[in-house]
Amino acid sequence: MQRIERDYFSHNEADKVPPVWATRWVPRRKARVVAEVERGLLSLEEACERYALTVEEFRSWQRAIDKFGLAGLRAKHGTRPRH
Repeated sequence: MQRIERDYFSHNEADKVPPVWATRWVPRRKARVVAEVERGLLSLEEACERYALTVEEFRSWQRAIDKFGLAGLRAKHGTRPRH
């Protein structure tokens, strides 16, 4: 499987992990969390606990990036929003 480079933001931006209180998951925030885990700056367990994610949700973000890049993280039309 080909890994897609995850440099969607500058190094200064990469130093800023999304705030815990961020309630809207835009593609760049999702990509930032995935990049932090992949770079070893945050463990998968820490990321899931910090952002109230399931492991499956995080893994789905990784798969979307691997398959479609940043565009894969956009909300899909016709899907129901998560409450």
